[in-house]
Amino acid sequence: MDGTLTINGPKHTDGLTVERQEKPFHPIEHVDARLISLLDMAADSICLIDDHSRILLFNKASETLFGYSAEDVIGQRVDILMPQKYAEHHDGWIARYLETGEHSIIGIGREVQGQHKDGTTFPFDLSVGVAETENGKQFIGVMRDLRARKEDEQRLRSLQTELNQMTRINAMDEMGATVAHELNQPLTAIILYLQAVERKVSKLADRGPITSEDVEQLSDLCGRAIQEAQRSSSLLQRIRSIIEKKEPERTTCDLVEIIRKAHKLSLVGFSATDVFIDLSAPDDLPPVSVDPVQIEQIFLNLLRNAFQAMREVEQKAIKISLKIVTDEEDRRDRLQVRFQDTGSGIPDSHRKNLFKAFDSERRNGMGLGLAIARSIAQNHGGSLDLAPFDEAQPGACFLLTLPIASSPSDESEPKTESSESMDGSQ
Repeated sequence: MDGTLTINGPKHTDGLTVERQEKPFHPIEHVDARLISLLDMAADSICLIDDHSRILLFNKASETLFGYSAEDVIGQRVDILMPQKYAEHHDGWIARYLETGEHSIIGIGREVQGQHKDGTTFPFDLSVGVAETENGKQFIGVMRDLRARKEDEQRLRSLQTELNQMTRINAMDEMGATVAHELNQPLTAIILYLQAVERKVSKLADRGPITSEDVEQLSDLCGRAIQEAQRSSSLLQRIRSIIEKKEPERTTCDLVEIIRKAHKLSLVGFSATDVFIDLSAPDDLPPVSVDPVQIEQIFLNLLRNAFQAMREVEQKAIKISLKIVTDEEDRRDRLQVRFQDTGSGIPDSHRKNLFKAFDSERRNGMGLGLAIARSIAQNHGGSLDLAPFDEAQPGACFLLTLPIASSPSDESEPKTESSESMDGSQ
């Protein structure tokens, strides 16, 4: 026998199996000691394989990363270093590259899963290079363990969650007196309605039989008391949902309804009855896939900042317009919200650091809230930015983009827009 045998190669995505002639294994016998020393000093794992996925070289960092010694793996197939489900993809990639020259990973780093000798899996960044040798093509992989980075990212997310909660609690603390005042109104009304019921019942006890008119009056008073109680309950529930610490819960939502709820809550503690709010959106506006409480927090922040910025101007107006835009990078449709106020505007010197959480130069103290608002938008796969200054439109203009839950049913039909107004009395 000549040492050559025929094996069934990996299946391509079209289901066809490629017959490949497996060549004899040629280990690397003569390697410069300086090169070996250099490879073993490298912080990253470095592994060299031949065109049949057999390991030729395995440096010290690779031994640490995967738990195998070089003697254990030299000559073995590289899929010993990866979970089984990834091994098939790897074989298909090698076969496709050798047959067509197509290289979707050469020179491009990407995150993949590795498997330690003890069976545990872990993420690492893989970059691959290729070289032509007398024994055929060889592939060199440089691998960097991502576990520490993943842990840091998780800690950062946890800290961001804590920061968001602290800010929400701080905002509610600042609104404490006004919230108490807001609650006092319906509670006072409830007391008055119930006192009226009590007086009515006392009169009926002295007067005699109850008429249908009496029943109607009592029912009306009780109904009014119930409405005020529901108003109080609704306010408390909204405050609780903002303060409460919980993981984001994405649902399919109507963004216009989220804006309405944020507007209602933003009026707590602000005398904004003279602010005109124009909200316009296409009739076929698609829903968004978001956590409604977190997105409401963005609009609550923008609205309260705008109210504060417009205190000293005569014309107090906010224009909120929604439209569908296509992202230039991934070509996906998103929902864009343009939020324009007629306030005092943002000086050029403050624009650069506007979204920095602890910047001292911020528009009437808005800094931390905007930093968190942008973080929420980005965590949803969207963005929050300040639009370029426009002399024709005074005030500040913010652009918020969010992912849509579904595409419009028929994009070929012309879009019509509906417009509604909200004022501070609502």
